[in-house]
Amino acid sequence: MATKESKKKNSGRKIPGPTNPMVTPILTDHYQFTMAYAYWKSGKHQERAVFDLYFRKNPFGGEYTVFAGLEECVRFISNYKLTEEQIDFIKHNLPVSCEEGFFNYLRGIDCSDVEVYAIPEGSVVFAKVPLLRVEGPIAVVQLLETPFVNLINFASLVSTNAARHRFVAGKSKTLLEFGLRRAQGPDGGVGASKYSYIGGFDATSNVAAGMLFGIPLRGTHSHAFVSSYMSLDEIKDKALRKKDGSSTCQDFVSLVQGWMRKIELSDSLRGNSAETNKSEMAALTSYALAFPDNFLALVDTYDVMRSGVPNFCAVALALSDLGYKAIGIRLDSGDLAYLSCEIRKLFCSIEKEFGLLGFGKTSITASNDLNEETLDALNKQGHQIDAYGIGTYLVTCYAQAALGVVFKLVEINNKPRIKLSEVVSKVTIPCKKRIYRLYGKEGYALVDILTGENEPPPKVGERILCRHPFRESKRAYVVPQKIEELLRCYCAGKSDKTEEILPPLKDIRERCIQQLEQMRPDHMRRLNPTPYKVSVSGKLYDYIHFLWLNEAPVGELR
Repeated sequence: MATKESKKKNSGRKIPGPTNPMVTPILTDHYQFTMAYAYWKSGKHQERAVFDLYFRKNPFGGEYTVFAGLEECVRFISNYKLTEEQIDFIKHNLPVSCEEGFFNYLRGIDCSDVEVYAIPEGSVVFAKVPLLRVEGPIAVVQLLETPFVNLINFASLVSTNAARHRFVAGKSKTLLEFGLRRAQGPDGGVGASKYSYIGGFDATSNVAAGMLFGIPLRGTHSHAFVSSYMSLDEIKDKALRKKDGSSTCQDFVSLVQGWMRKIELSDSLRGNSAETNKSEMAALTSYALAFPDNFLALVDTYDVMRSGVPNFCAVALALSDLGYKAIGIRLDSGDLAYLSCEIRKLFCSIEKEFGLLGFGKTSITASNDLNEETLDALNKQGHQIDAYGIGTYLVTCYAQAALGVVFKLVEINNKPRIKLSEVVSKVTIPCKKRIYRLYGKEGYALVDILTGENEPPPKVGERILCRHPFRESKRAYVVPQKIEELLRCYCAGKSDKTEEILPPLKDIRERCIQQLEQMRPDHMRRLNPTPYKVSVSGKLYDYIHFLWLNEAPVGELR
């Protein structure tokens, strides 16, 4: 939940620079500098411009998006300054006809006159609604376009992907982000860990992300650890102190072997009594000696039911004798639904047979190229999985390459501007706007409405005409029971506005979870979700179409 605190500008608070040192003023497209020069050359560079940043279509075939990346944008703009080395590079990559005065102008840019208004990070947002409104000298704001789009595009896409995985998995399951090794480079890996956490994941395997952002870390061993052992003789230090510290078991290996003999003779294995792989037993025993309080074993190196799970149970029962409680197992291959159900039955049988209270609830984690569709299929098949480790399909956003964020001029020198297109979805909504979310009597969000900045705000209990921006016949009256204004000031520039304080990551994550819970279920479903309505006020609708008719060329037939 975003903090309600705000600060006066120039309070002396120093905002840190971007997390990624690659995010500098030259992380932009070449044409931003060519436009900046053309603005400067024509004397337009100081004209006051307003740009909206938004996207045109929700990703993954859904009807919602989770907004993320705002903090990095604020960090970037708050520390914006071109170095001499960067200016020299720009100079050598522009035509030699460019005047020296322009480069002196670049030396003085610091974004101190730029205002940024945004929807709070972690919010659920929709197509055509401005996520950011950026106001300032046109040449400067133009230079911010590409980095802002870059910082928000991937962040929002990953957060949305994570939220969709959370929705399918359900609230009770633990979601672990395991994507670093498959991500698009270190930048994609670290960013994906952060934004998966915002979208509802519980932890990450990414140590760098854990250190940078305070995300909980989770992980166990790999198949290599299991296959690196050949026999129990490789375990040199066999002693393990009891959890309460009262005494020490001098030969934990023998304790494990004793439990294995009991398990093999028990009714619990139900015919799976083949001799287990002893090198696997050695590996799991060694790992338990190293991490008796955090024993989670990978059990599919050789055979899940005939070796991995019995070996785990023997080690877990031996740990229990010394006062420790094993965490559980991880499956990384095979029929996950079937195996999880069989393993749960075995755990419950061992609990009953050996009187080990709670063993039947031992955690089962599944991995192996899981995605949203896989989770949905597992739910339909029936399973006993408690946690999912998800990597490739999450962090690469395999189902959709990009969100398609755009940055469009909507006003200059207090005069609204509109971009027209034969494709109606590409027509912009002009002028500086305010955005309100209207809620119904059941507490769900009903519609987002855009109004002109100077229009009276909507009021609770009063009937409001909401119109589709471009389709005349699509309109409805809404009587809201609650109204939330969405845009807030994050960079005040030289205005007297107050600036929102950037909330900690856990609060952004909490906001995302709460916002998703405020959405109607039919907007959230995976297949054929109900479109969420984004509308404009009657006055703004009229203004859009007035400008459209005024700006569009009139054809002539002969």
